Amino acid sequence: MRIAIAAVGRMKAGPERELVARYLDRAAGGGKPLALVGFDVIELGESRASSAASRKTDEAKALRAALPDGIVVALDERGKSIGSQAFANQVARWRDDGRPATSFIIGGADGIDPDLVKSADLVLSFSPMVWPHQLVRIMLAEQLYRTTTILSGHPYHRGD
Repeated sequence: MRIAIAAVGRMKAGPERELVARYLDRAAGGGKPLALVGFDVIELGESRASSAASRKTDEAKALRAALPDGIVVALDERGKSIGSQAFANQVARWRDDGRPATSFIIGGADGIDPDLVKSADLVLSFSPMVWPHQLVRIMLAEQLYRTTTILSGHPYHRGD
């Protein structure tokens, strides 16, 4: 199963981008024997529309067009909060069900269009707090790496 992160906004070169790359490289290496591949990041530009609602609509269209067919997970502070083990188990279930891809979407400064959130297979929250998209991307990349370690029995994960 292909794993992708689709994010509105582009990360500049620097330690945040390097940390995301490091975790996703580790995830890709550990994911191959688990039939988890890709771990690609798709960066989309922010809309220049005049209102927040219009920006979110434009960005949702771009996100939908960029996503591979498969599961869509929207990251939103109003979503479901789950532990790392449950997250890994869900990714494994989708893989085992023969889903071709799982895409994680991270919205821009205004968030994700409500219709796109409603259509997602899972709405996931890292916290009820709002986080900058750079930090969300880092946390997601780390959790994807952690998922590969949990599923392979590697000792990296020591929680729940």
